[in-house]
Amino acid sequence: TGSVAIPKGKAPKGGWPVFTWAHGSTGIADSCAPTATKLDAYINPFLNKVLKAGFAVVRTDYEGLGGPGDHPYLNGSSEGHSVLDIVRAARKGNAAIGKTVLIGGHSQGGHAALWAAALAKKFTPELKVGGTVAFAPASHIGDQAGLLKTVDLTSLSPLVGIILRGAQISQPSLNIEPLLSDAARAVWPETLTKCLGDLAKPDSWGALPLTALVQPDAVIQPVVDFLNANDPETLTIRTPVLVLQGTADGTVLPLFTDPLVGELGKNGSKPTYKKYTGATHVSIATGAKPQKDALAFVRSHD
Repeated sequence: TGSVAIPKGKAPKGGWPVFTWAHGSTGIADSCAPTATKLDAYINPFLNKVLKAGFAVVRTDYEGLGGPGDHPYLNGSSEGHSVLDIVRAARKGNAAIGKTVLIGGHSQGGHAALWAAALAKKFTPELKVGGTVAFAPASHIGDQAGLLKTVDLTSLSPLVGIILRGAQISQPSLNIEPLLSDAARAVWPETLTKCLGDLAKPDSWGALPLTALVQPDAVIQPVVDFLNANDPETLTIRTPVLVLQGTADGTVLPLFTDPLVGELGKNGSKPTYKKYTGATHVSIATGAKPQKDALAFVRSHD
């Protein structure tokens, strides 16, 4: 499922260029799908600017959100295909939509956008990708798994809950539930029924520190290996990439985005990296300066 918005007026020769947007984390339950909620409304002002600049704007809910099956959260291939599938669906439904595509996303969506950019040449060869904008893209998730046994933060526990659930959905053989602490196992079912905001409340995952999520003797290396395989730092992206990161982001930390950009460069990409002093995980996507820079990038690569 997803949504499509078309600019006013007559399409240019070749059809409207497309901006396909990948949303940030909302949760895994169907009720968390952006087309059924306003959970990603914070990005609407930016997407309206893209629309007014002459782009059709398409937005995927991702596989399993709002549609059949469960959502394999942070499964790179699934996300990337969903970001491209919504373009194909839009073009089938409206002949005025062209083949030129710009990709964008925030947080989970930044992760998804990078995967889409890497997969596009083989998966959607009929499309021409002009470039990709990734606001605070999730990366190095496997590396961060070490925090589970060393950091007492509670703010990231809801995300860890849906990360683990997404891994279980993607690869059932990981058998994650026995690895969980008794407290985490008690709220494990809620990852399939509650959205991220509710999971963060004190009666759910929000009450649990990271160090209390798994059994002390839990062997989590297979989970780490799965997460590493779905991280974007291993991707090769041949089209232009812009990565935007806030220095005050407490969710996607700059200390992980910094090496991501370097790793993409080593893989053959040529990413442009912009950092914004004081920008948080939300304001990196809603702030005037990051939005201005992102829009300029989109306009210059269509």
